Amino acid sequence: MITSPIAYLFTLAFVGTFFHLLESKTKFKVFKFVPAVVMIYAFSMFLASVGAFASNEEINAVYKLTKTNLLPAMLFLMLLQVDFRHFFKLGKKLLIAYVLAVFSIALAFMAVALLFDFDKNMSAAFGALAGSWMGGTANMIAVGSALRVSEDAFAYALVVDSVNYTIWVMTLLFLVPFAKLFNAWTKSDENMAYLSDIGCACSMGAKRYWLLIALALGVSLGSQLLASYVSFINNSTTMVLLASLFGALGSFTRLKELNGSSEVATTMLYVIIALIGSKALIESFSGLGVYVLAGFIILLIHALIMVIGAKIFKLDLFSVAVASLSNIGGVASAPILAATYDKSLVSVGVLMAIMGYLIGTFGGLLVGNVLLTF
Repeated sequence: MITSPIAYLFTLAFVGTFFHLLESKTKFKVFKFVPAVVMIYAFSMFLASVGAFASNEEINAVYKLTKTNLLPAMLFLMLLQVDFRHFFKLGKKLLIAYVLAVFSIALAFMAVALLFDFDKNMSAAFGALAGSWMGGTANMIAVGSALRVSEDAFAYALVVDSVNYTIWVMTLLFLVPFAKLFNAWTKSDENMAYLSDIGCACSMGAKRYWLLIALALGVSLGSQLLASYVSFINNSTTMVLLASLFGALGSFTRLKELNGSSEVATTMLYVIIALIGSKALIESFSGLGVYVLAGFIILLIHALIMVIGAKIFKLDLFSVAVASLSNIGGVASAPILAATYDKSLVSVGVLMAIMGYLIGTFGGLLVGNVLLTF
């Protein structure tokens, strides 16, 4: 049994590194369906369930300290990649499709929460899931921390996220050959030539890892200090909102030119995921099927609203599908779907998915707080 806080952190860092290298350096097909972040969480939870980590005061303290400091730092770095100027060049169709996707997901979560009559803990957990399905895993963690979701409930949300997301990606890829039929039904204009000149929000050049780490930790410290003086709802929520605001503001400055923010933020994400997994237990998964079903119903409601919206606004299948997956799938999958339509449209998927880093946190917090009132 691990009783030392340093050994505890080292073990979790090793787990994160191992699965990241396994995903990036091998061609194992399993990672197409179960991403590294889920593997990291599952293995950390396995170690906790077999009693690998002692539940002593030192480990609990380092868990809280590490998570509290890394979360706002990660959010800040994620949001530095957002490029609002390029996003608004996407054009009317894609912007309508994106807004429609965000609102349909929010409405679907509210409808399902009423249907299944979630308790407070699961309402908060599905609020965190809404953060993921409007942004990404980083937003899920941010919303979950702000809403104070328990580790066990977070485990449910993460599994629902993984299972339903995998089915959704396969469904949208399956529909690609039917684009012409869908577009004829909605009477949309299929011309996407104007999108080929839009670049992504990625930077090139030397990586500035140490500078980014120092800057991110400085923002983390500032967010926590400000949250202790000016609190909105609770300190955790205020800290998350402040870090997100600083990141969004930083994206308008030359800070976004500091290449490497994505890699550093992803590293922090893996550590946080491993930390949360180390506090969950496998035996807490009874009744998981009900929540997976709830996830599928959310996707069904979302899909129906998107199809109706496509008919009303004469949207093509590309716009609807990429807008949907940029929310539910994020940067890992939206560009792939865009490329199946045309390789020149990959940057469109990247831009829409990166925008979710900002929308996901605020949208998830809004949905989560609404669910908690039911």
